[in-house]
Amino acid sequence: MSSPTAVAEVWRREAPYLLAALLHRHGDLGDCEDAAQEAAAAATADWARKGIPDPRAWLIRVASRRLIDRMRADRSRIGREAAAAAALPADAHLAPSADESEPGSGDDTLRLFLLCCHPSLTRPSQVALTLRAVGGLPVGRIAAAFLVPERTMTQRLTRARATLRAAGARFELPAPGDLAQRLAAVLDVCHLMFTAGHTASAGALVHDPELAQEALRLTRELHRAVPDHDEVTGALALMLLTHARTAARTDSHGELVPMAEQDRGRWDRHAIAEGIALLEEVLPRGRVGRYQLEAAIAAVHAEAPTWASTDWPQICVLYAMLHRVAPSPAVTLNRAVAVSMVGGPDPGLRLTHPLLDDAAMRRHHRLYAVRAHLFEMAGDLPAAAENYRRAAALTTSLPEQRYLNARLARVI
Repeated sequence: MSSPTAVAEVWRREAPYLLAALLHRHGDLGDCEDAAQEAAAAATADWARKGIPDPRAWLIRVASRRLIDRMRADRSRIGREAAAAAALPADAHLAPSADESEPGSGDDTLRLFLLCCHPSLTRPSQVALTLRAVGGLPVGRIAAAFLVPERTMTQRLTRARATLRAAGARFELPAPGDLAQRLAAVLDVCHLMFTAGHTASAGALVHDPELAQEALRLTRELHRAVPDHDEVTGALALMLLTHARTAARTDSHGELVPMAEQDRGRWDRHAIAEGIALLEEVLPRGRVGRYQLEAAIAAVHAEAPTWASTDWPQICVLYAMLHRVAPSPAVTLNRAVAVSMVGGPDPGLRLTHPLLDDAAMRRHHRLYAVRAHLFEMAGDLPAAAENYRRAAALTTSLPEQRYLNARLARVI
């Protein structure tokens, strides 16, 4: 017998190989993704009773049969059914062939990221679909990373699959002239995967260290492949500097500890040194992009001995630059906190006002958590309480909910 944790670990490791093998036989990403998920569900039930077999061969065989069943149910696909059936191994114990289990050199997950960031899709759809199909993230976590409702993300993913099907999309590595744009999308996938791992949007845990570590590993691989790519270097620096704080983000009971209250002696100084070295290498090279700016902000935090002694004016300048390069609600909220540390809470609150007119942000807890903090700084305790209460009601993360309710109790 195998534990659910062991099965989940095997699935996370084997999913990219499985999807690559299915796409090699059958070009429809939606069908391949559905078949892969059905194989995963079958594995969870079967392996719990019988133990884990050769997982890659088992998953490819089961998922391939699911694809054939689907094609038999759809007469218009009878030609592809014959092709897929011909490709199936006759021996149930036969391992997948080299071109199925090894779609190419290098990291197969990164190659699948490149394949799935298809040019017929918009950048947000490329990233979201790749996170779902290859990264295996639940729709709710992807939606949280994009700061949109889960329903909106479900619709976006459905439209993306329909677009690929209508375009007759084939999943091939990009031509050299298209690589830069595809690489930028892959980098966004890695970063959002890291973000989803660093701060769990739902459930009982503050973070998912394994997911964050996998995103960091993939970004290292990407950096090895394109060491002169400035934004890849910046993203790797950002992840190292952010991941360095992991041990200090929870207390002995697993409760959330905000950065202002963290024991900085628990920060990983080796990761910080590596991140800063990468940043010092890349910043002088030329045009500074989003990830380099975010890494520079993280470096200022990392070098400060305390929250109060942080160089807040420098962080404000960096956030102003980031707002020009890559504006987003998340940037606005972070900038509001930085501005309040320099000029008091009122200018920070003014920065957040436009977000109240954003339908998606009105449903996001972080807007109210930041405003509650700023109202508390301003001494407006009733407004702080109202916003803490609303933030606690909206978050689906239990540690965040407990933290926000504790702040609420402090101001009422």
